[in-house]
Amino acid sequence: MPKPPPRRLILASSSPYRRALLERLQLPFTVTVPGIDETPLPGETPAQTALRLAQAKAREVARGEPEALIIGSDQVATLDGVQIGKPGNHAAARAQLQMMRGRDVEFHSAICLYDGLTSAMQTADVITHVTFRDLPDADLDAYLHTEQPYDVAGSAKSEGLGIVLLSAIRSDDPTALVGLPLITLTGMLQHAGVKLFPGL
Repeated sequence: MPKPPPRRLILASSSPYRRALLERLQLPFTVTVPGIDETPLPGETPAQTALRLAQAKAREVARGEPEALIIGSDQVATLDGVQIGKPGNHAAARAQLQMMRGRDVEFHSAICLYDGLTSAMQTADVITHVTFRDLPDADLDAYLHTEQPYDVAGSAKSEGLGIVLLSAIRSDDPTALVGLPLITLTGMLQHAGVKLFPGL
């Protein structure tokens, strides 16, 4: 019998950082940007927000791609129980970094793999603990003017110059902080029957 064709893989995200991470797996995939309101709900914990949005993104894309495997992901940073989102501009990013310097911040990187054929859904919340250096305002401004990380939760773009802001990163999945936990995702893909080495 002929082998069935490989399942279509779709990344439900507008993030160039997640796209670059997924490219490391060398699997063919396409990108579809979901139209999702990412506002946290009242009383929602950071983990609940991240998981809900990751699932919502995947389900939204699945409406138009019922036979695909869809990856949804979302990240929420939190300090003292307060959610820290994407700053959007220099002033907000500066305020975030001032609040986080010398502190431990928790990043929730939620991931969802949704099977459009069966409606099966695998989800996980990968937590990364990050310690920020106690840097002066001049250093924070220099970093922000150079990196302009205004589309990154917590303003610390660790894969770039933002690594200078940090004194420690603790996580079971080193790619989680960038936005797509690949160790967790590859386990989900294997469980869904995706061959991670299709040429073998």
